[in-house]
Amino acid sequence: MQVRWNDIERGEWDALHRTAVGPLQQSWAYGQAMAAAGVVCVRARLLREGRTVGLAQFLGRRLGGLIGLALCPRGPLLLPPHDDAAGLAAACRALGRGLPLARPRVTLFSPSSAHALPGLHRVVTGQSVVLLDLQATPEALRAGLHGKWRNRLAAAERAGLRAQRVGARPAQYGWLLERELAQREGRGYQALPPGFVPAWQAAAPAGAEPMLAWRVDVDREAVAGMMFLVHGDSATYHVGWADARGREAGAHNLLLWQAMLALRERGVRRLDLGGIDTAGGAGLARFKIGTGGQVAGFSGTWVAPGDGLRRAVS
Repeated sequence: MQVRWNDIERGEWDALHRTAVGPLQQSWAYGQAMAAAGVVCVRARLLREGRTVGLAQFLGRRLGGLIGLALCPRGPLLLPPHDDAAGLAAACRALGRGLPLARPRVTLFSPSSAHALPGLHRVVTGQSVVLLDLQATPEALRAGLHGKWRNRLAAAERAGLRAQRVGARPAQYGWLLERELAQREGRGYQALPPGFVPAWQAAAPAGAEPMLAWRVDVDREAVAGMMFLVHGDSATYHVGWADARGREAGAHNLLLWQAMLALRERGVRRLDLGGIDTAGGAGLARFKIGTGGQVAGFSGTWVAPGDGLRRAVS
């Protein structure tokens, strides 16, 4: 596997990312948005016999000014048939050797793959995500909903709840980010900072609509909201919030269903609903799985050969 660093233009990257149905974290716009927040972003082209077969985007920073940390989130991204265990491991080894970031450093890979990576050391066990195929007809998508999920949706529809689009300006969607931030602080989970969304929008290609959000109101007051980030012909669930009234009314079922239809209508093929934790977040896991999406398990986070972290944990 050969590697070329920072020699690929955005148009080619976006086209390959789309072909591979790549995750949010390996999109060009994600790296650009993170760079706007001060994170170092490095991109690589992977080749075999002179042909581009994959991409890898790294985010880097220094810890305490002493050691560098470089993460390839949900990557590297390889095209079939090169995305088997041997191909991924070869790509990670080549990337780890040549990464143009100062040493000492630790180089980590967390590919969107269930394959164990021979020759690398796993330092974090893998997570699972729910991936929803939106290419079916609306009737087939609705039939694919789990029974209880579909019943909650039907109850929300009978109650007259309506999902309304939220505008794309920060002044129009900022309330949702603020309420979700308070929600995560109360529940103790972590996510991207609110400032990521306007940076993501600024990084989008001209003419694109990279963020879509909806809300449900009761008595002219928001009781729930959801936001999705669009990258190519894929989309990723970003944030969701609901108060007690929204949860009781099944507002999130209605919001997600309407988002599924709207995203499908604009040509989105796959919706990534994000990670699930059946132990610590069983309710949220059931909600995501109830959409009829497929659970995809990933093998974990791996350290490149020769890095200091591997020596420390071996």
